[in-house]
Amino acid sequence: MIKINSEQVQDVILSIILPVFNESATVAEAINAVLATPYRKEIIVVDDGSTDGTRDILAGICHPDVSIIFHEKNTGKGRAIRSGFAQATGDIILIQDADLEYDPSEYHVLLQPILAGKADVVYGSRFAGHGTHRVLYFWHYVGNRFLTLLSNLFTNLNLTDMESCYKAFTKEALQGVQIKENRFGFEPEITAKMAKKGLRIYEVPVSYYGRTYEEGKKIGWRDGLWAIWCILRYNIFPR
Repeated sequence: MIKINSEQVQDVILSIILPVFNESATVAEAINAVLATPYRKEIIVVDDGSTDGTRDILAGICHPDVSIIFHEKNTGKGRAIRSGFAQATGDIILIQDADLEYDPSEYHVLLQPILAGKADVVYGSRFAGHGTHRVLYFWHYVGNRFLTLLSNLFTNLNLTDMESCYKAFTKEALQGVQIKENRFGFEPEITAKMAKKGLRIYEVPVSYYGRTYEEGKKIGWRDGLWAIWCILRYNIFPR
């Protein structure tokens, strides 16, 4: 697995995957926030069939560190991440939503265990404390904790936030991993597959600036039910 000493940190290349669907209000701000982070990086934006003007905004972006993939129709976050993974060439691959619920200025928190040579995978937890946290939906909180608990029962991990968007991987950690889920089932699927590889998985607290449904939040109760199936499928019936 990757081991990086202090002299090598400046040479590390970060691949940042931004799955995007109908985020015209925030996508330009999100890309600028990622560009402002002090890392050598490639930003891979995957527009998953947006219909709200997001594609026009992305078409106008011209920056050497930003590449854009357009899906012709909406197929889901997992499918968008899969496209991003296929194009990523960096030493560390990180997922960043385009809605700015997670703050790119906290990358240093997420990356520190990997850069210290201690971790292969790092999850940014909304529930581990220490980060700014918008107060929103109680039942979403209960659902997230339940799904994390169920996932932990099968993976034997002690995560507090399996459903977190913020996940960082060394390129070695993702080698040989094939993602099948097209929607939000990506989260339990990747967790099961990382656990089965016996990787060094760490968790760090991050801030969370959540959105309401009126502000564009997309995940719903059907995705929660599908996540339960994905936990069972990729842990009990991985083939």
